Amino acid sequence: MPLPLYLLALAVFAMGTSEFMLAGLLPDIASDFDVPVGTAGTLTSAFATGMIVGAPLVAALARNWPRRPALLGFVLVFAAAHAVGAVTTDFRLLFATRVVAALTNAGFLAVALTAATGLVSPDRKGRALAVLLSGTTVATIAGVPGGSVLGTALGWRATFWAVAVLCLPAAVGILKGVPAGRGKDEATGRPALRAEFAQLARPRLILVMLLGALVNAATFGSLTFIAPVVTDSAGLSELWIPVALVLFGAGSFVGVTAAGRLSDRSPGAVIAVGGPLLLTGWPVLALLADEPVALLTLVFVQGALSFALGSTLITRVLYEAAGAPTMAGSYATAALNVGAAVGPAVAAATLSTEAGVRGPFWASGLLVAVALLIALPLLTVVTARRSTGMVG
Repeated sequence: MPLPLYLLALAVFAMGTSEFMLAGLLPDIASDFDVPVGTAGTLTSAFATGMIVGAPLVAALARNWPRRPALLGFVLVFAAAHAVGAVTTDFRLLFATRVVAALTNAGFLAVALTAATGLVSPDRKGRALAVLLSGTTVATIAGVPGGSVLGTALGWRATFWAVAVLCLPAAVGILKGVPAGRGKDEATGRPALRAEFAQLARPRLILVMLLGALVNAATFGSLTFIAPVVTDSAGLSELWIPVALVLFGAGSFVGVTAAGRLSDRSPGAVIAVGGPLLLTGWPVLALLADEPVALLTLVFVQGALSFALGSTLITRVLYEAAGAPTMAGSYATAALNVGAAVGPAVAAATLSTEAGVRGPFWASGLLVAVALLIALPLLTVVTARRSTGMVG
């Protein structure tokens, strides 16, 4: 894999830390702003909503920009949004900074996904995506737990400052490592923007985007509210929250790495085997959440299965959007973040039920069940290769 791909992953690490870090900070943010934990959870949905809107919008605006300045600009604005969020005392302004950060994250990821697949041969698209997404999984292993520890020691605002600072070496990496010229698709011609948007009318593309959104909704729904499960259901101290996040992140790294090797060759096997296992895991986790050892073990397993299945489905989005070389990344980003917006909202609604803090696990199981009811009867359709060229 080429070096620029790993430099893009470094920036994704910084952004992934921000996207996931609220899982360990929500109780403190809620207390600081005197709002319910469920209300604080809307910050996650705000971020995801900004990425849903921003992915196609910003990608369309940036499609004629050289990739290096576009990526650099996105990272710097992202850092500035976190600096503002770190000093505000107004929850509405904090909410707004999450939307701005999401818009720039969406633009970055949309351009980076397209740039990453352009750095490798078409048959290595899944591995390139795995390297890029490793920035997110490393964020869940190191960045998010580290942010949780930092937030516990110095307050949640310190974590926002840390993300802003983390963006600076990522910006230097982009400046030094990403080619200054335009992508090869820009050099050889590409479809008009209208033709790229027309790809969204393809039923198979809509199908894999829907499936990716449902699986990601299940992932984010449970991850967002993992902190109260650790402290309330399992009865552990706050210091165990970063441990749970590390385990989830380690699992996600294992899952996305394994899927990166299988999603190009055998996506059907990943879906057919990983899907039912993921479905089984969420209700089991809900039932055993009061057992610390079982909870921590299953958090690792669910992290692995969630990212293995989710990254495979997002790879299918890139294959199905082969006719949209500059917009395919935005379609994948939008699919991911429809789930990231819907999942926490659905999970938050279960907190006031008899299930309590375990409700998000039951909601995640339901979301995966819906995905499998759609996917398994149509497995050959979901995993079929297009005969046209790949995104590059």
